[in-house]
Amino acid sequence: MTYRHGVYIEEQSTSIVPPRQVSASLPVVFGAAPVNMVDNPPVNKPILAYTYSEAVQAVGWSEYSWDGFTLCEFLDAYFSKYNVAPVVLVNVLDPANHTTSVTDETQTFSDDEITLENEGVLTDTITVTSSDGSTTYDKDTDYTVDFDDDGMCVITRVSDGTISEGEEVQVTYDHLDPSALTTDDIIGGVDSETGEKSGLELVNEIFPKFRLVPGQIVAPGWSYNTDVAATMSAKSEGINEHFKAIALIDLDDTSVTKYSDAPQAKNDNNFTDRQQIVCWPRCALGDKTYWMSSQLAGLIAQVDENNEGIPFVSPSNKNFQMDSAVANGKEVWLGPGEANYLNGNGIITALNFVGGWKCWGNRTAAYPSVTDVKDAFLPIRRMFNWIGNQLTLTFWQKVDYPVRRRLIDTIVESANTWLSGLAARGFILDGRVEFQESENQVTDLMDGIIKFHVYVTPPSPAREITFILEYDPEYLSNLFG
Repeated sequence: MTYRHGVYIEEQSTSIVPPRQVSASLPVVFGAAPVNMVDNPPVNKPILAYTYSEAVQAVGWSEYSWDGFTLCEFLDAYFSKYNVAPVVLVNVLDPANHTTSVTDETQTFSDDEITLENEGVLTDTITVTSSDGSTTYDKDTDYTVDFDDDGMCVITRVSDGTISEGEEVQVTYDHLDPSALTTDDIIGGVDSETGEKSGLELVNEIFPKFRLVPGQIVAPGWSYNTDVAATMSAKSEGINEHFKAIALIDLDDTSVTKYSDAPQAKNDNNFTDRQQIVCWPRCALGDKTYWMSSQLAGLIAQVDENNEGIPFVSPSNKNFQMDSAVANGKEVWLGPGEANYLNGNGIITALNFVGGWKCWGNRTAAYPSVTDVKDAFLPIRRMFNWIGNQLTLTFWQKVDYPVRRRLIDTIVESANTWLSGLAARGFILDGRVEFQESENQVTDLMDGIIKFHVYVTPPSPAREITFILEYDPEYLSNLFG
């Protein structure tokens, strides 16, 4: 040892490992957006957005064409109605493949402007000619192109150009066509030649790219498809082979128009997974209609935000942002009996009974065929997902350490300290971690495999409160003073 003389300081790794924070409700949303409005349209590229304006700048905006541009519906619900963040958006609509051509659309300039009839106009495909087709006008010299606040393409006449005031013209252009999308575009896959991922396969890129763990997988307008829902469920169970999330699934309200038909549709589509949350019908607010999954994702994030980001509180009996429930364009009015019937079949719905329109239901899609409390109750399922994700991130740093008593004690003590903190703050009833000899065989230990048993009890939602009323004749004595 080198000769030393004086005062020296040495440091030792902390024996208690503090937990790393994860977002329990981060939604990863798949669908289509009017990406014609932005430079370098993001196609099958996850976009992380913390604000509404950031999201619109990234993927474009449509005010009303939500049957096609489903990401716009989600953005309106998530940011405007629930004021939560962040969100990861995946647009699968490709301007190179999903377009329709319009030839010689007749338009007349009014106040030097015309608005084209279709959304999603690809501005570099626009050709403006005179009504007889004899003259082709030049962009920027005779006219300019822009988009209004609703996402419609507006052509403005240049005052010193060759287009006359009030002139009738013919416009030819290509525009995005969301109807050209198929379930294969949403499901996606991995290109065998390039290795590039698309669609739902991109769920596995979220954590490596953004260091955020997905909490919800959403595909409004597509999730009612059996193949899409099955893929969402598969991805939610093994994100990066280590994390778990819930998958929000809608029933198709064009075929399920009565509440009594919903359970059969759920079973026929095999929506029975513990990570699936099945919703019916749709939510409407004013003249806008939302898939319930869009509103539920926002509500779940809002409830989590109100509880320090920890998903132990159910979204049930919390207010949706809606003024009616609709199925196939017609209003649906459910009483508690009908709503409870849906809940009893593992379907979340909306109920206008006490305190306005509220989310109603606590059950995952696994219920009623599965009654294990960790798989049947939404908040408990989410707590198990979150606790598992948290433990994975926190103790990943200990992988490949030498298997010795010090490592075991550090993990047990750190995890127990964390669980005790959760219990003290009321997020769980209690929890503990044990390193049990019976679960750690000698051959496993020799092979570098160690197992820890985590016992935890998140609180169940009080789904039923009963008051027993009884007439007590003894109080008649009060009549006599």
